Amino acid sequence: MENKIKQQRLLSIQRFRNGESPNTICASLGKSKAWLYKWIERSLSGDDSWSESQSRRPLSNPVRRLTEVEEVVKMVRLSLYNQDLFCGAQAIRWELEDLGIEPLPSIRTINRILNRNELTHRRTGKYKAKGTAYPNLPSLFPNQTHQADLVGPCYLK
Repeated sequence: MENKIKQQRLLSIQRFRNGESPNTICASLGKSKAWLYKWIERSLSGDDSWSESQSRRPLSNPVRRLTEVEEVVKMVRLSLYNQDLFCGAQAIRWELEDLGIEPLPSIRTINRILNRNELTHRRTGKYKAKGTAYPNLPSLFPNQTHQADLVGPCYLK
């Protein structure tokens, strides 16, 4: 298949050099003028492999983090999970900050790493109380004491 396409490119350039008009070349091949002019441009470059397909993939992906940072995120996540501590992306970022990791990945990047490595599952088993009593203030009359448990930012869905 690739060989047939390569022959088509070579033939179209040969026809163009013989003086045939671009309109007739494109009409007979069912291609656009942009296609033809792209291959004319490449043939003029002087490179012998001009008729080969070239990959459009970027040479590097700056979005992907270093594998060392990814490994550290996974280890911190597992460490927090094994200690029965909160092990979300924010807690992992705080732990990485305490460890002095540079560059510090964003919370979204940490979430991507956790998703990629399938570390987003919830805890299994029933909740076990830690034995710390929740503070309560004695109130003898209505509206004497008001309590608020502020954790944020949390948004109800």
